[in-house]
Amino acid sequence: MIHVTTKIERASEQTIQGLGAFSAATIHEAQGRRGALASTIKPIDRDSRFIGSAFTVVCAPRDNLMLQIAIHFAKPGDVLIVGAGGFPEAGMFGDVLGNACKAKGIVALVTDSGVRDTVELRELGLPVFSGSVSIKGTVKETLGYINQPLVFGDETIRPGDIVKGDADGIVIVRREEGDKVIALSQARDESEAGLIEQYKLGRTTIDLCNLSAVLKAKGLTTDLD
Repeated sequence: MIHVTTKIERASEQTIQGLGAFSAATIHEAQGRRGALASTIKPIDRDSRFIGSAFTVVCAPRDNLMLQIAIHFAKPGDVLIVGAGGFPEAGMFGDVLGNACKAKGIVALVTDSGVRDTVELRELGLPVFSGSVSIKGTVKETLGYINQPLVFGDETIRPGDIVKGDADGIVIVRREEGDKVIALSQARDESEAGLIEQYKLGRTTIDLCNLSAVLKAKGLTTDLD
């Protein structure tokens, strides 16, 4: 098998930016509660957000050789998804590689391993999501694969899938489903905006969520009964 695949299909820029208007949580709910990565993968800066195309990378634990190769081949608008076995005791990405990513137009880095130089990365403005923060260094020895389907954060991510991240987490949208998920996310946002207005007008949760029959069936009682 070829180690490095450089030619991948990506969604259109219009589709990617259209999805970028919605939160990760909204997209996750709108597409049937699919695509959410494990909550253990956190942003180093809670104000960061991104959307782009998945560029998948497999690294050995405590080894960032393939990550460096991936930065070389990635395109502007890509999100590096770096699987390293979930190994927490390694800072496989820091401010030097962060600047390399920024110069290439890479929009974010997501890894199930560790990162370091977090102050500098926040100042750089590159969204970085990781499984840990660790100052421990890495080696450059082991070959892995670039742009193959990757089981990552409890999800299977394919090269070119759309990746959205914000303070609440990361969600994956299949490349070919992007436009459909935009419509579903818009409908969900409009529905929730309507609920908020109804709450402001004095409606209640039991009323608006149609809970009366459910609670009666479960035998819930109050001192108002």
